[in-house]
Amino acid sequence: MEYPTELDKWAGSIVGTTSSLATKVHQPVEGGLGQRLATWWARNQLRVYPYLFIAPFFILFLIFLAYPVVEAFILSFMHEVGRESPRFVGLSNYTNLVQDPRFLMAVENTSKFAVGSVFVLSSLAFFLAIGVNSRLVPWLNLKSFYRLAFFVPLLTSAVVVSLMFGILYDYNSGLLNGIITTVLGAGHKVGWLKDPNVALWSILLLAIWQFTGINSLYFLAGLQNIPREIEEAATIDGAGRWTMLTQITLPMLRPIVLFVAVTAINGSYHLFAQPYLLTGGGPSDHTLTITMYLYQTGFSYFNLGYASAIGYALVIIIMIIAAVQLWLFGAFRED
Repeated sequence: MEYPTELDKWAGSIVGTTSSLATKVHQPVEGGLGQRLATWWARNQLRVYPYLFIAPFFILFLIFLAYPVVEAFILSFMHEVGRESPRFVGLSNYTNLVQDPRFLMAVENTSKFAVGSVFVLSSLAFFLAIGVNSRLVPWLNLKSFYRLAFFVPLLTSAVVVSLMFGILYDYNSGLLNGIITTVLGAGHKVGWLKDPNVALWSILLLAIWQFTGINSLYFLAGLQNIPREIEEAATIDGAGRWTMLTQITLPMLRPIVLFVAVTAINGSYHLFAQPYLLTGGGPSDHTLTITMYLYQTGFSYFNLGYASAIGYALVIIIMIIAAVQLWLFGAFRED
């Protein structure tokens, strides 16, 4: 018969103490409220746990997105400059926008850029996707290479791209003017960023280089999803390339075309970094965009109420244009 040693007695006392503490912890707090809380938690803890896991997202969403959006909407009806006390002015900020020549110039510039993005950039992306999807690129590995090459410009920072094109556009030592000087002579230099008639289209050329590739990938994905049987049947029926393009390819790509058009418009009206770094809105506000004017008003002049009105005017413009696009593409029709 073995007798317990001192170590066994010590371990037993620890186990007994731990059990008693656990029992006390799990006992509901004396009193009606404590008992009700303990009973509620015991019954609903499995339902509460998922909400605890997703709570951080909603907390950050409320703090950094929902609250600023609501606060900016309220602020758009206020007059608040610098450290002045906010003063309610109703719709004055919005009515002043209609009479503000700089805001109207920004809307005009941004709209021109958006038109160029839809009709020039998106068209180039479409025909580029057709070329890659055709027999011009016969090997699958080569098609994959082009997909990667098209995606790389989008990964490049807007700051880096702007600095790179700033070097290309330099009036005295830029590559483009160097080529023009070599071919046509020194008297034919172009003020890519200094000429009011050219500066905005120079920024559009930058956007074409950076965003044509990703849009071509959207079109390429749509082209590869068109059933080959339909194209073969049309070919047997004697359809030419133009008929195939207009009667089969474009109608079946309507969702992709709508997506590209909407994203091009949305991106154009949010254009900021490229003109800010290349021209600062000049020359003579000919590259001033809505977002740049909002930035100047809010963070240079500290006119927070007016800047908030500019932001919500931009939201209204984008929503109207998006609704018109959806209507033109028949998104509201019941087929």
